[in-house]
Amino acid sequence: MAGKLDSLFADYAQHHRTAGNQWCHLVGIPLIAFSLLGLLAIELFRVGAWPVEASLLFLLLTAQGYIRLDARLGAALAVIYVLFYLGARLLPWQVNLGLFVLGWVFQFVGHGVFEKRSPAFFHNLAHLRVGPLWVLNHVLHLRPEAPVEVVQKG
Repeated sequence: MAGKLDSLFADYAQHHRTAGNQWCHLVGIPLIAFSLLGLLAIELFRVGAWPVEASLLFLLLTAQGYIRLDARLGAALAVIYVLFYLGARLLPWQVNLGLFVLGWVFQFVGHGVFEKRSPAFFHNLAHLRVGPLWVLNHVLHLRPEAPVEVVQKG
C-alpha cells in the first residue's frame, strides 16, 4: 500500500502548494476530525454495560484503513483520534458543530484565498481520507513528502 499512499500524497500535494493553504489545512483538518468525533459521540447500542458510540465505530474503521496505508503514520493518527474522541465527546454538540464549520472555513479560505484552486476532494473523494494523514506527516515527517514546488502567494 506504500506505493498507493505515495501516489495519493503526490496528487494531494499538487492541490496544497502555497504556504497559506498548507497552514489553513494544518489548522482546519484537525478541527474537522476533532469535532466530527464529538458530533458522532452518539450511543448506538450497548455491549453489556458499555455504550458503543458512532464515533467509536468511525474511529475503528478509519484507523484500520489508515494503518493499512501506512502502519506507523496510521497508528500515530489512530492514537491522536482516540485523544480527540476523549476530548471532543465532553463538549456540547453545538461547540463541536461550530468547530466543524470553522474547520471547513479554514479549508475553503486556504483554497480560495491562497491556492486559487478547488480542493483536491472535488476531483478525488479519497483525498477526504488522505488529508488527515498528509497533515500528520507534514508535522511528524514519518514519510518522505512528494517533491512539490511551494508557491509563495498571499
